[in-house]
Amino acid sequence: MNDSSKDARSPDEVDVYEKKGVDHSGDEFGGKRPQWSNKAEFMLSCIGFAVGLGNVWRFPYLCYKNGGGAFLIPYVICMICAGIPLFFLEVSLGQFMSRGGIQCWKICPIFQGIGFSTTCIMSFCNCYYIIILTWAFYYLFMGFTSTLPWSNCDNKWNTVYCTTNFTGSSYVTVNATNISLVDPVVEFWNRKALGITEDITNSGGMRWELAGCLLLSWVVVYLCIFKGVKSTGKVVYFTATFPYVMITILIIRGALLPGAMEGIKFYIVPDTSKLYDGKVWIDAGTQIFFSYAVGLGALTALGSYNQFHNNCFRDGIIISIINSLTSLYAGFAIFSVLGYMAYEQGKDVKDVVDSGPGLAFMAYPKAVSLMPLSPLWSFSFFFMIILLGLDSQFVGVEGVVTALGDLMPRKIYKGYNREIFIAIICFLSFLVGLSMVTEGGMYVFQIFDFYSASGLVLLCMSFFETIVIAYIYGGTRFISDIMFMISTSPYETWHPASRVIWNIGKWWMYICWYCLTPLISIGIWLFFCATWTPMEYGSYHFPIWAEGIGWCFLIVSASMIPLVFIIKLVMAKGSFMERWRVLTTPKLKPHQIHGRQGPPSVVMAGFMTSSAGTQTPAEMEDHPPPYPGSKSSSVARSPETEPFIDSQTGV
Repeated sequence: MNDSSKDARSPDEVDVYEKKGVDHSGDEFGGKRPQWSNKAEFMLSCIGFAVGLGNVWRFPYLCYKNGGGAFLIPYVICMICAGIPLFFLEVSLGQFMSRGGIQCWKICPIFQGIGFSTTCIMSFCNCYYIIILTWAFYYLFMGFTSTLPWSNCDNKWNTVYCTTNFTGSSYVTVNATNISLVDPVVEFWNRKALGITEDITNSGGMRWELAGCLLLSWVVVYLCIFKGVKSTGKVVYFTATFPYVMITILIIRGALLPGAMEGIKFYIVPDTSKLYDGKVWIDAGTQIFFSYAVGLGALTALGSYNQFHNNCFRDGIIISIINSLTSLYAGFAIFSVLGYMAYEQGKDVKDVVDSGPGLAFMAYPKAVSLMPLSPLWSFSFFFMIILLGLDSQFVGVEGVVTALGDLMPRKIYKGYNREIFIAIICFLSFLVGLSMVTEGGMYVFQIFDFYSASGLVLLCMSFFETIVIAYIYGGTRFISDIMFMISTSPYETWHPASRVIWNIGKWWMYICWYCLTPLISIGIWLFFCATWTPMEYGSYHFPIWAEGIGWCFLIVSASMIPLVFIIKLVMAKGSFMERWRVLTTPKLKPHQIHGRQGPPSVVMAGFMTSSAGTQTPAEMEDHPPPYPGSKSSSVARSPETEPFIDSQTGV
């Protein structure tokens, strides 16, 4: 095609293919696919999802477990080399494709199994993540007293080892054996809130108070999202901002406690000997993947509701930085209180409490119990925890609903079908969650946390995502797509500072997507497998069969990638290379195609339409259109799929 064909386009055609700001996302939805009302809703939803309980719960306990400041060094390295590049990749992919976690992988159809895997992972995550929200509701209700029940040892669940006075010995002798005295906040968590059994083989009875809180949590989540992003976008104005107020108050209170500085020193001064322990690096890497919520498909869902020409580059960088700074900020609240508890008990900071997911439910309640009007502060704190959990939970459910809804949009988005569909997902997740609110439920929770939706499986997803985008679709091509989306004016007219930032960011994304991120992902994964040891909770070691259940969670999710790969390859027609060409050809819409070498073109239903007219598949073989944005006009086209394969790159 030559330049004259471009001139043959009518004004209407130019508008359809090139006009900025047009919403093209609802083509298959009867024009009903929702979008964010404004940029603030998208930003706050991403912050609310990524900045969640992982920042105030999981990050502090991993930091505590791995020697405090020593953990921060690998954490920052993994953040720069993996967290930010992956966060940006997923948000921009969702925005470019205007689809959720499954359909967005039409950008490389043979690897659409990545979308099914991430949706499976997110479903597991929704089942267990809400348990933390359940605990928060329980503490919230238990705090409706004049004296907080975890502030003294005068309750029926307390033992003879409970004490609030550690000025003397921190041990008591029983039958010539020294037994450590226990803070009441620890006994409340283990004996009252959890009623935990001695091992996973004893599930004990149902904790009906927790079961009721779990049901309440799911009802609240449903009410937040049943109307889609139009309701979600309004909720996050409050849920994403209030937690920062409470964390600041807790930091100020913690800093005024005696011994607080020792806890903060433990937090920020690294023990360099810990850097030689591979598990520190594993935990740092997995925390980045967990905290940034990459590999779950939810970020692509959030990005898919953006306007096509939203500046996702700027948004992604800002949200990523806020995410990590929040983790670091919340750590000061935790470790100042741990320093006080160490001072009070006459112990080292590392020996005050067992590191685990309950750390936040021991250190934070201890802090609020020391404040004037402690019931009021307890309510405010656990209300904050609930808001943090709600943000992440309802966005996670929205991610699953969006991914599955995009597979059958005309059914899901018709009438009240979407509301019913969300209710079914919430109910099924509630049933699974009941296994984690029994007396032995903490052990089930640990298996879900370690295997089903964090750590190893997220590393797998991140590896495949970067490999597919960088090497099969093409990293240069994807960066070109991003620039097409975010640039509302010619590059030459940009402010010099904007050009410098874009070029630095662009080249850093190249380096990370092509090299650093997949190497970090597969490196941590292999190291973990090579140094695998049974899971622990406190002093309890999980049996091998329990570990096997955990590995089944991982295998179910990860197996979707090769399974879909094989199915698509077998069902395609032609030689292997012909099938490969067809299945690696992205299925794009007209508005996603850019370039100025010729008129926009797209293959639909076996024909290619363009401003020059309609071509049959045979005519396309003789006169293929140029790939938009490329310098070469030599391309190969497949009549079975939507656009483009570059004959020079094979993608």
